[in-house]
Amino acid sequence: MSLVPVEEALRRLLADTEPLSAETVALADAFDRVLAAPLAALRTQPPFDASAMDGYAVKAADVAATPTKLKVIGNAPAGRAFQGTLGTGESVRIFTGAPLPAGADTIVIQENARDLGNGAIEVLEPSLEGRHVRRKGLDFNAGDVLLEKGRVLDAAALSLAAAANHPAVAVVRRPLVAIIATGDELLPPGSTPGPDQIISSNAYGVAAAAQAVGARALDLGIAPDQKDAIASAVRQAVEAGANVIVTLGGASVGDHDLVHDVLTGEGMTLDFWKLAMRPGKPLMFGRMGAIRCIGLPGNPVASLVCSQLFLKPLLARLGDRPFSQDLREATLMTNIGANDRRQDYIRARIELDNHKLTATPFGTQDSSMLRTLSDANGLIVRPPHAPEAKAGSTCQVLMLR
Repeated sequence: MSLVPVEEALRRLLADTEPLSAETVALADAFDRVLAAPLAALRTQPPFDASAMDGYAVKAADVAATPTKLKVIGNAPAGRAFQGTLGTGESVRIFTGAPLPAGADTIVIQENARDLGNGAIEVLEPSLEGRHVRRKGLDFNAGDVLLEKGRVLDAAALSLAAAANHPAVAVVRRPLVAIIATGDELLPPGSTPGPDQIISSNAYGVAAAAQAVGARALDLGIAPDQKDAIASAVRQAVEAGANVIVTLGGASVGDHDLVHDVLTGEGMTLDFWKLAMRPGKPLMFGRMGAIRCIGLPGNPVASLVCSQLFLKPLLARLGDRPFSQDLREATLMTNIGANDRRQDYIRARIELDNHKLTATPFGTQDSSMLRTLSDANGLIVRPPHAPEAKAGSTCQVLMLR
């Protein structure tokens, strides 16, 4: 099977991928969820003309010339409107958020009035009609579309939905990613490995990549290099309702790389296997009915780079979530040799120098070295057959953070 270019692999991986169905969740559980339908206001806000300040509700004509004295005929705290009507020369003590009394058309803030006692005040400064009054519907009216389909619900959007009297909202279901690590050599963190064993790390980074685009991650642990064990984990993923099954390792061509055989035996139709990229060549993709299956490389850096390039866009599409790779131009700080037929993703430190980005690649790019990936904040992208690049030339970088 020939090596598949990165762009073609992504196109095939996303082909015919539609957002998942909607579900209704309580507003308290809707943070960072994606709206599945436009959200219209169920009420008007404010529902009445309201005071924007603590002070006195008056007629503007009565306070056009100051100082002047007015009679106080009542109180209007928030949540309890004054029931009468103001006449000439009268005022109502009012508080922020309270309905404007009938007959009043402006607010004198309390700093501009002096309590004379015996139910009277002296107004010290004029207040024009409408001053410090929030008109009915100032924010929105019943029926207004406040949030569009596809909006990711942040703090402001949730507060707006609540103000519009929505106790729950329709959101796109969050994709479920089942993660299966494979390999006799792997042990979970905290274990005491034998002389031939290593600590399994990939699942944690892949889960974080999934969660970064709103998906749920189900870690099904480590399956040994046995077909029955891998098949059992795959069946657990199917039973759990996974939308995507991600296997870690075992997708190459060695005698102990069993994932391909197991997945096809469980009903997967292979789409592609082996990409023209570095790191990440032994990436596999297929479909098991509606379930997408991605076999990520076992090398941790390759696994995480492929998660950035393929898993995150797939999950974002399933979750109807906006996503795009953060590609920028930078100045290369060292020479880089000519490239072969694979597209390179070179770990680098991206820095801002005199308002321009610079890219300094790490000297060793072995795909097992997680530390350099952790230290890197970007990847220099080198297309296939790129010629030698000199220090000072422009390069493309994929920002990681």
